[in-house]
Amino acid sequence: MSDTIELICRDIGKDYEGRTIFRNINFELINPSSLAITGRNGSGKSTLIKIIANLIRPTSGSVEIFKNKVKLEKKSHYTVFGLSAPYLNLYDELTCRENLEFYYSLCFSGNKEKIKQRKDTIDFLLNKVNLLNRSEELLKSYSTGMKQRIKLCFSVLKDPPVLLLDEPGTNLDDDGMKILKEIAEEQKRKGILIIATNEKDEAELCDTKLNIEQFST
Repeated sequence: MSDTIELICRDIGKDYEGRTIFRNINFELINPSSLAITGRNGSGKSTLIKIIANLIRPTSGSVEIFKNKVKLEKKSHYTVFGLSAPYLNLYDELTCRENLEFYYSLCFSGNKEKIKQRKDTIDFLLNKVNLLNRSEELLKSYSTGMKQRIKLCFSVLKDPPVLLLDEPGTNLDDDGMKILKEIAEEQKRKGILIIATNEKDEAELCDTKLNIEQFST
């Protein structure tokens, strides 16, 4: 039986350099569910994703996560999230596989059983994004679209209960968009999916929508 995960955003607001970006955002998600955060460029979509992921603090409000009805401490929130975003950087001087192996080791440090599964898990994900045959190449040789596919690998590497995708279709070709759709559909069936986007096709991957511009002042 899978865990029940509940994500609650209460009265979230954010100010930046004296300007209010948004105010009083409220929503509640229980797995399985999906939400598209929409709005024009600069409306605060990425800011809200960062707040949910505990990368930055809100000016007001709170993000709460419950696992099987037990509230998680803030320091444990990272355990439930997978994130893909333009502002997350990879190591260009490492190969694709080395990047994934490094992150995998961080995620599962001390878990001997998971470490044994590292190669199989990484091979499975690389095959999923059609980059298994390019995995030994340095990341700096990759196109922007290929790097975006690898970021999608990173986001699902630990099979997260909550998957946050910030502008996930950036630089993806048609084949890449098919991969994104498959990842989104799989997450929707078992967990919580949140996509921040101003692209209609990406927003349509989610069952519910939140236009962040409605919360600006």
